Formats: sequence, C-alpha cells, structure tokens
Amino acid sequence: MATTTSLGGGAGGDDRVLATAQQIVKSLRAAKEDREDMLLIFSTFDNRLSGISDLINGDDSKSSEEEELDRFEAAEKVILADASLSDEPSRQSTSLFNPPNNPVEYFSAVDEIIHWMEQFSIAPPSSAVGRTGPAIVDRAENAIQLAMSRLEDEMRHVLICNTIPLDAVSRYGSIRRVSLSFGSHDGAIDDTLESFGEVGSSRFHERGASLGDDLFVDLVRPEAVQDLRQIIDRMVRSGYERECLQVYSSVRRDALDECLVILGVERLSIEEVQRVEWRSLDEKMKNWVQAVKVVVGVLLSGEKRLCDGLFGDLDDLKEICFNETAKGCIMQLLNFGEAISICKRSPEKLFRILDMYEALRDAMPDLQAMVSDEFVIGEANGVLSGLGEAAKGTFAEFENCIRTETSKKPVITGDVHPLPRYVMNYLKLLVDYGDPMDSLLEISEEDLHRFKNDLGGDGSQLEAMSPLGQRILLLMSELEYNLEEKSRLYEDSAMQQVFLMNNLYYLVRKVKDSDLGKVLGDNWIRKRRGQIRQYATGYLRASWSRALSCLKDEGIGGSSNNASKMALKERFKSFNACFEEIYRVQTAWKVPDDQLREELRISISEKVIPAYRSFVGRFRSQLEGRHAGKYIKYTPEDLETYLLDLFEGSPAVLHHIRRKST
Repeated sequence: MATTTSLGGGAGGDDRVLATAQQIVKSLRAAKEDREDMLLIFSTFDNRLSGISDLINGDDSKSSEEEELDRFEAAEKVILADASLSDEPSRQSTSLFNPPNNPVEYFSAVDEIIHWMEQFSIAPPSSAVGRTGPAIVDRAENAIQLAMSRLEDEMRHVLICNTIPLDAVSRYGSIRRVSLSFGSHDGAIDDTLESFGEVGSSRFHERGASLGDDLFVDLVRPEAVQDLRQIIDRMVRSGYERECLQVYSSVRRDALDECLVILGVERLSIEEVQRVEWRSLDEKMKNWVQAVKVVVGVLLSGEKRLCDGLFGDLDDLKEICFNETAKGCIMQLLNFGEAISICKRSPEKLFRILDMYEALRDAMPDLQAMVSDEFVIGEANGVLSGLGEAAKGTFAEFENCIRTETSKKPVITGDVHPLPRYVMNYLKLLVDYGDPMDSLLEISEEDLHRFKNDLGGDGSQLEAMSPLGQRILLLMSELEYNLEEKSRLYEDSAMQQVFLMNNLYYLVRKVKDSDLGKVLGDNWIRKRRGQIRQYATGYLRASWSRALSCLKDEGIGGSSNNASKMALKERFKSFNACFEEIYRVQTAWKVPDDQLREELRISISEKVIPAYRSFVGRFRSQLEGRHAGKYIKYTPEDLETYLLDLFEGSPAVLHHIRRKST
C-alpha cells in the first residue's frame, strides 16, 4: 500500500518534492538500473514520486554529461593546484605521500582524467568543446601531462629515498683467507729464482666466501612498494610506459652502480686494466669475483623480484625494465672480465683467473634465467669462454716456464732449489681447482708421446687420470728432469747426489702431505722413495769410498803382527785427511729436512764407524808409543760426534771440537 503522506502543500509543494528526489538520485551518480530501483522505492513512500522517472529519464543524457564535466573539472583543479606549487621549495621537498599532500585525492583526480579520456575516445560528449574556454580534450591532455610529470618525479623520489644501501661487509661476509700459500713474486720466472716464496710467505691466495642459496634481501623498503605500484599503474594506463621505464631503470641502474663501487669494482677501460700493476690488479680481480657472486646471487635476483612485484601482469614491460636496469651493471662486470681474458699471460695470474672463471660459470644459469637480452647473455658466454682460454693459456705458460727454466746458478749448499719450492706451492694450490681445470684441460698426443719416450713414462697411467692429474704428472716428470740437469752444475758427484736427494725428498713430502698425493697416487710416492735411497747410496759411494778404502787390510802386509808400520801410518794419515776434507766441505752442505738428515748421518755411521773401530782395534798395537797420536787422531766416538756437524749448512772448524785420543 502506497504512502500518501503530504510532503508539501499544493502544486508548488509537489514540484519541490519531485525536484528534491530528482537531485538526490542524480547526486548518487548511480547506474540507470540502480536509479530505476531507487525510484521504485521512493514511489512506495509517496505516490507523487511515481512521475519522477519520466523527468529523470528524459533529462538523463544531459545530466550525465554535465556530471562527467563536473567531475572532470574537479579533478583538473586538483592537478593544476598541485602543479602550481611546482616552483615552490615546499613542493620540491614534499612527497605526494607526505602531509599536507593527500595522495588519495590526487590519485582519484588522475583516475578521473584517465577515465574521462577513455570515455572520450569511445564516445566524445557533445559539449567536449567550450563550457569554459579551450577544447576539453586539450585541457585533459594538459592535465595528464602535468600529472605524469608529477608522478615521474614522485617515482624517482620514492625510489631514491627508499633504496636500501648495500653493506658488503656485514651482510655478505668478508673475503676469507685460505691456508694455501703462494709465492710472492711479481712476474714470470726469472733466471735467479730469488723471488719464489715458500710456505709461510707473507702472501696468500684469497678466495671469496660462497653465498648461501637462501640469501634474500630487500632492495627497496617494503612500505614503499605499494606507493610505487600506484604510480606505475597510473603511468601505464595513461600511455606513459616509456617514461615509467626510463625513470625506474635509471634510478635502479644508479643504485646498482653504487653497489659495484661498494664492492670495489671500478669502471675501467680494457687499456686501463692492462696497465694496472699486478698487486693492484690482483686485488681488483678478487673484488670482481666477490662482486659477481653478490650481483647475480643477491642484487639481480632481488631486482627481478622487485620488478615482478611492481609490474605484476605487465610481462613485457617488467621484462624490458629488468633488462634495462641490469644491463649496465652486468656489462661493467663483463668488460673487466674481458680485459683480464686478453691480458698478458703470466703464471701468478692463473688462480685469480680461475676464481673469475668459476664465479661467472656458476652465475650463468641464474643470469640466463633472469636476463632475456640475448646480447647480454651472448657477451657473458663470450667472456666465460675467454676466461677459460686465458686459464688454459696461463697454465701452458707456467708449464713452459718450468720446461725452459735453465738458470745456471747452483744452490751452493745443495739445498732444495727455488724451482721445486715454487712449483709445489703452485701445484698444491692448483689441485683445489680440479673441477674447472678438468673441464678446460686435455692431454695432447704430443704430450703423451713425450711422456712415453723422453721421460720413460707409462701411457696407461696417464689414461687412468683426470685431465688435471695428467698434466700434473707430466709437469712433475719435467720438473724431475730439470732438476737432474741442474745437478750437473755441481762438479762434486757426491754433492750432485745430495742435491737430487734433497729435492726429490722435498717433492715426495709435498705430494704426500697434500691432495697431490691423491692425484699422483701411492705408486708415484713409492717409486720416488726408492730413488731417494739410490741417491743416498750414490752419495755414500761417491763421498766415503776413498776413506773406507783406507781401512782395508790389503797392502798392509797380512796379519797385524807383521804389518808394515810405514804402510799403516800412511793409511791412518790418508783416512784422517779424507775425513777432515769431508768434514770441512760437507758441514757447509745442507740437508734441510730433519728426518732425512738424521737418516743420512745414520747411514754414514753404519758404514764408517764399524770399519774404523775394527781397523783401529786390529792395528793400534803396531803404533803404540810416543808418536801414536799423530796417526790415530780420532776415536770412533770422536767421529760420531763430528758426523753430527755434517749437512748443517755452515762450515764447522774441526779442532774446536776435537778430543784428545786415548
């Protein structure tokens, strides 16, 4: 039942009721279907409202157009008011998201203009020109331009102010120092080998700590992400994708460039890199290795997540945006890698080149998954290949240096030569790079032929080894051959044996005490130990044969009773002279390893002391008298004491420790 309560008296009251209801419905800006429902509800309260539908429907087109223009002008006013403050300091320093600005109002105004232009492109309103002056479409385009300029500035401001700075030390870990030592030389092997270091050198080869697979960082503060999404959404809907991309990628490129600076990566040309002194270059290469891990494993993956979160379903745009953002940073890293790959080859660079190769190789899967720019990926693969070739070429240079090292200056004490010290430290470190070296190296038919023929090797042994193991075995054989050649620099055959014994013992100890033992195997060690015993036997023969020949019975005249005193005196005099000469010379020789030195002294004692004691015991009575001390100058115990002075590397004076014979 309809309500008939009067809302106003007479015809004038009816008009006022209708006008009021009409204004209420229009102000709600409801869709036509909703308005019809509202009129039905109104008419149930007062039957005079049943006629309002014709009035509103008849005037529907005109009122909707007017409402659109009203909303347009209100939105335009908000945008123009904000733009009018653009030259004022307060406007320049105040974000749209900070008071007194109202971002909801501003974004609503932008949405209104965008909506109006979308509607205009479908069905231009009849009053699109006029009303307050210039064409409405020109005013709309002007408002959009002003708004987009404001949003460009706002995007730049939000990105810059909310970028999280990179803390390379606390977040990503410092460079770790490994215990593998490396010689402190600055260049290629020289003639004197004075620059080669031993374990305990002040220089270490440092490798960067690996990053955890689950390492995650925010590059932009999370609270700013929603603000950026609102800006990006309006710019894309307004057709300002290019401007949006330019602003975003330029700010993020700068942020990544700053990260490279923090990580110690400088922007250098190829020519500049090639002029850098080695110690400084080594530091730059180390920084590069760490930077590749951090950039690809942390920064670019974070950048990809940020792009995905901001651009949502806009696949093409976020792909282009990420590529443009990442390209500069990646290319700066690749340019340095390329410069290193074509630098002059020298052995000391190998390990850092391998570090670079490993870092880029390990980063490539993630890089290819993130970056769709074929040029960038092609450049990365090219640099990876170049670093691999540089590593192979540098190792070949190292091999050639060992093969052709022909220094003519012998080690005067017979001590371990600097060459094997350098080579073994080098190879001990190289074994740690078995994975990349095995993938890069191969043994040639020429190498295999040389091993079989020139070095007397067994080809089957090579075939069972990894590529790096093969090259190490060949290099060790060449090193042994080189040492044999260097032993010929000594005129004293006994010293030749001591030199070879010292150096081969050093090689065996270094192999046994490192992963080289796994590479070369137990058979290699056993064979060299047998050679060491042969060198010791050769030393005893060359050094003590003449002295021991003085202690033989032959030529003295049968038994001790009828022995010729003259011949006996000559024998003791000859033995004393031989022993004193050996003592004088060989106390200056050096056997640096304590165990080897002790074993060699024991071998001498076992050969010399029993023979001397026996000889003295048999013939001592023939020389009893006032002058016996002239010939039997030493007791067996004296000789044992003097033997302790041998191979210490500093000449001793015999009479300082001589004891009176009894």
